[in-house]
Amino acid sequence: MAADAPTKFRSSDLLPAAGDLGVVQHDGLRFWQFMVAGSVAGLVEHTAMFPVDTLKTRMQAGSPPCQPLVGLRQTLRAVVSAEGPLGLYRGVGAMSLGAGPAHAVYFSVYELSKESLSRENPNNPAVHAASGVLATVASDAVFTPMDTVKQRLQLKGSPYKGVVDCVSRVLTEEGIRAFYASYKTTVIMNAPYTAVHFATYEAAKRALMEISPESASDERLVVHATAGAAAGALAAAVTTPLDVVKTQLQCQGVCGCDRFSSSSTSEVIRAITRRDGYVGLVRGWKPRMLFHAPAAAICWSTYEATKSFFQRRNDQK
Repeated sequence: MAADAPTKFRSSDLLPAAGDLGVVQHDGLRFWQFMVAGSVAGLVEHTAMFPVDTLKTRMQAGSPPCQPLVGLRQTLRAVVSAEGPLGLYRGVGAMSLGAGPAHAVYFSVYELSKESLSRENPNNPAVHAASGVLATVASDAVFTPMDTVKQRLQLKGSPYKGVVDCVSRVLTEEGIRAFYASYKTTVIMNAPYTAVHFATYEAAKRALMEISPESASDERLVVHATAGAAAGALAAAVTTPLDVVKTQLQCQGVCGCDRFSSSSTSEVIRAITRRDGYVGLVRGWKPRMLFHAPAAAICWSTYEATKSFFQRRNDQK
C-alpha cells in the first residue's frame, strides 16, 4: 500500500502480457494475487455485514403509500418477527455471486492505478482518490446487476423465489436495461465515496503508523482495521442521499415502490423530496454507517492479511 516503499515499476507492467498473469507487480505480488485478495476481502466483508445491509435496503426502499417510515430498531423487529433471523440473509446468494468478482476488479485496478499514477510520490492523497475512482467505475460495471437482484430479494414481501427466478423475470418483464438502471447513479455515488474512502484510509493509516512506528508491524492489522473503519464511516455519511436514489431505482415498481420515468438521478431526487421532504434523502443513514464502518475495517484488514500471506508465500519461493 501507499505507506510502504514502492518497488521499481514500469508502465509496461501495468497489464500482464497475454497468458502471463504471473508477472510480479508492486508490493512483491502478482496480478492474480491482488485479484484473489480483493475477492476474499469482498466476500468476507459483505457476508459479515449482510443483515445490516438488509435493514438499510428495507428503510430506503419503503415509501409512504405501501409502508410507513420506520426506524432501525423497528425495522429489525419487523424482519425478525415476520421472517425469522434468516430473513436478514435473503439475497445473500446474489451478493456472493457479484461481490467476489467485483472486489477482485476493484482492488486490482486500485493497486495498478495507484502505482502508475504515484510516480515518485506514493503518499499523494490525490493519487489515492483518483485510483479509487477508477477502481469503482470498473467494479460497479461488474456488481450492479447482482446488486439489483440482491436489493429486490431483500424487500419486504419480495415476489421473487430466488436469484434465478429474479434474474429470469426481470429479463423477461423489464429487459436487460433494468439491471443497469442504477449504474449511472451508482458511479456518481461511488466515485466520491471511493475518493473519500481511499484518501481517508491512506491518510489515517499513515498517521497511525507514525504515532507508533516501533510497533507498527505488530499492530498492522489493527492499523488497517482502524483506518478502514474511519474511512468507511466518513465516506458513507457523505454519500447517503445518492445511496437512497440508487436503492429506489433498483427497486422501482416492486412491492409498491415508486416507478420513475427515467433513470435520471436529479429526477429521482426531486421525486423523493416532493414525497418525503429532504429527510427522505438521508433515510437509512444509521444502518449505512453501521454497515460501512465495520465493513471497511473487515475488508481492509482481510485484504491486507491476504496480501501478507501471498507476500510470505512468494518470499519462500
